[in-house]
Amino acid sequence: MTVEVPLWLLYDDEVEAWRGARTALVKAWFDVHNFKGEKHRVLLVPNSEGALQLAVGGLGKRQGSLSLWHGAGFVERLPPHRYRLAQQLSDFDATQLQLGFLYGAYRFERYRPAKGECAVILEPLPNADQHFVGAAAESLKLARDWINTPASDLGPAELAAAARKVAERHGATYQEWVGDELLSANFPAIHAVGRASAAAPRLVDLHWSPSAGEAPAAAGEWPRLTLVGKGVCFDSGGLDIKPGAGMALMKKDMGGAAVALSLANLIMHARLRVRLRVLVPAVENSVAGNAYRPGDVLTTRKGLTVEVGNTDAEGRLVLCDALALADAERPDLLIDFATLTGAARVALGPELPALFGSDEKMVADLARIAAAEHDPLWPMPLWGGYDDELGSKIADLNNVAASGFAGAIFGALFLKRFVTETPNWMHIDLYAWNPKDRPGRGVGAEAHAVRGVYRYLVGRYGVADR
Repeated sequence: MTVEVPLWLLYDDEVEAWRGARTALVKAWFDVHNFKGEKHRVLLVPNSEGALQLAVGGLGKRQGSLSLWHGAGFVERLPPHRYRLAQQLSDFDATQLQLGFLYGAYRFERYRPAKGECAVILEPLPNADQHFVGAAAESLKLARDWINTPASDLGPAELAAAARKVAERHGATYQEWVGDELLSANFPAIHAVGRASAAAPRLVDLHWSPSAGEAPAAAGEWPRLTLVGKGVCFDSGGLDIKPGAGMALMKKDMGGAAVALSLANLIMHARLRVRLRVLVPAVENSVAGNAYRPGDVLTTRKGLTVEVGNTDAEGRLVLCDALALADAERPDLLIDFATLTGAARVALGPELPALFGSDEKMVADLARIAAAEHDPLWPMPLWGGYDDELGSKIADLNNVAASGFAGAIFGALFLKRFVTETPNWMHIDLYAWNPKDRPGRGVGAEAHAVRGVYRYLVGRYGVADR
């Protein structure tokens, strides 16, 4: 990969003007190949001696700014050379393009090496945000690697070890409660869901803030930001066991934890002006003689009793104990991430995580900023009129609703019962998987919401001096 090739990226409305300023050979080559700037179409233009003179990539119809998906989509379609961008881009577009090339070059190589090399765009693009690009590319790769790894190699202990490694890298404090320690520390729902597995359940707790040398906030301390991620490393459904097809992708049921930890890594790299806490309940929902049962009543950390209507609605049970712990501190902002409901996918498909929150303006602001970052989130209602559907005749509530409708809303309403002290709470129900091959993102793990939430947090809190 020694050749350096000029690369031009053109929207369809730029093609004719660009072509008109080129040599007769380039014009003729465009005409022969009828290149119109179609999105992700690549045209390789030779010189008079047959060697590669330049490459042109189509951006399709102009729809605002570039996204990382534009860059990611060219990685496999361009020959594996080194490319030099031959035009000036805005700071935002340059950042998106450079991150996109890195995102599109991702390969999951734990079990077999990738075949062939990828196209590389020469770094750095002069006006790209290099600090963000490097940290985001690393953070997104971490999340995708964790989600792609099967439960045989990423169970609760291994997920906790990954969280510890992230904490140690940034000087964060780390604590975990394992097995029966969960009972003595009053996390009974996490223990109940995970106790049937040979891999002990656990709760990971990470704390971090910018260096002590940074000046304190006006109120005397940084605002608290708490992230909670669902870490169900494999979900059999428990005694309400899933069919085989339903288990096929359940290695990704810890996608919420992967996103929370990936976002935390990015936050700590950037040194946001917050006191960060990350909570990850890490379990495997298994079948054994001591598995929790349909009809059991669990007493949660919050003190609420929950009748188990279905053991396959386990994510909200492990989250409720973690949310109760987080809520007791009354953080400025509490966000949980979870591959929680199939209903969210039925409503919105695999590309649009469902976004719920306690404040409509906060939700709208996050959705707007995430859309601008090309990492969309779709606001959904916390419709209180459905709350009584979670009722139980023998406990405070049931973990599933009596109705077969609005499953994503019911999941969010269940979690809301455990956030009573914190005014600013958001819940993101995501898929964490790309189910079809598309340019720059093949079938496999997807780190939804990391970039969009990060941009929102930077705007909300700012970045400490580096």
